[in-house]
Amino acid sequence: MHKTVLLQEAIEGLNLKDGATVIDATFGGGGHSLEICKRYRNVKIIALDQDKGVFEKAKDKFKDLDCGVTFVNANFRELNHLENFGAFALGDERTGNPRRLNFLNGSASVDAIIFDLGLSSDQLENSGRGFSFLIDEPLLMQMKNSEKENSSGEDVTARDAVNTWSEKNLADIIYGYGEEQFARRIARGIVEARKKSEIKTTFDLVKVIEESVPNFYRRGRIHPATRTFQALRIAVNDELGALQTGLEKGFDMLKTGGRISVISFHSLEDRIVKRFYKNKENEGVARLINKKVILPGVKELKENIRARSAKLRIIEKIQ
Repeated sequence: MHKTVLLQEAIEGLNLKDGATVIDATFGGGGHSLEICKRYRNVKIIALDQDKGVFEKAKDKFKDLDCGVTFVNANFRELNHLENFGAFALGDERTGNPRRLNFLNGSASVDAIIFDLGLSSDQLENSGRGFSFLIDEPLLMQMKNSEKENSSGEDVTARDAVNTWSEKNLADIIYGYGEEQFARRIARGIVEARKKSEIKTTFDLVKVIEESVPNFYRRGRIHPATRTFQALRIAVNDELGALQTGLEKGFDMLKTGGRISVISFHSLEDRIVKRFYKNKENEGVARLINKKVILPGVKELKENIRARSAKLRIIEKIQ
C-alpha cells in the first residue's frame, strides 16, 4: 500500500481554511487530497494526473466527504490551460462523458498548490509501463497511460531511448539525471547490446546494466539499475522541464497569501525548487515558510523506507 510522504507537514504548511480551492498537481493515490478533504469543510480540489487510471481507483475514497474534487487528466506544466482539458467530478455518474472544468469560474486564483514529485507504489509496481527494475515489463516509462506501447509518434519511450539515442547522449543523461558514476560504461553496454538484439523490456535493460558495471557495484546497497532507470524516466517525461514550468504557472495562479508545497525526491528537483523559491523571494513577491528544508522524521522513516530522500519546501505569495 502506498504511503504518502510528509503528509502532515505538507498540508499544515499550506495554512488552509474551510472553503479553500486547492490544486493537487500530482494526484497519484490521492493521499494529500483525501487528507485535505477530511480536515476542511467545503473544499474544492482540482486534481491533476497524467494517468487516467488513478482517478477511477481513488474516487470511492471521497464519496462521503464534504468536498468537491474535479479531476483533470493533464501534466502540471499545463496549469494555466486547465480549461482546455476535459474534466469530471469524482463520484459523478457522467464520468464516461467528461465535462468542462468549471469551478474556477473564470478566475485564475487558488489558495494552495501541492506538488508531490515521487512515484506512487502503485505506479512503480502495477503500471505495466516499466518503471520498476524488479518487474519484467515493456520498457515504456511514460507517466501518462496508453493502451498501446507507443500511442503517438511524438511520444518517446524508454525503449526508443535505449535503442536509438547515441552513446554520448545516453551517457550524459544517465550521469546528469541519475548521477550514475558508471554512466559511460552503462551507455557503452547498451549500444553494444542493441547491436545484437533490441532492448525491449525492463529485464533486458537490467541485464545490460549488470553486465556493464563492476562486481562490487552489483553487490552494493542499492540496485545497480536504480540510477539508470531514474535518469531514463526523467528524460522520457521531461520531468525537470515540466517542474520548472509548473512552478512558474502555479505561482501565477496563487492568490496573495496562497502557498505552494513541493515534496521532491531527487537533488536535481530540489535544486530547481530551491532556486525558484529564492528568485521569488529576491523579487519581493514571496516569502519562504521554511528557511531550512523539511525532512521526514525518525518515525516516518521507520514506517516508510521510500521517504528517506524526501524534501519539503513551502513558499507563500505576498504580492
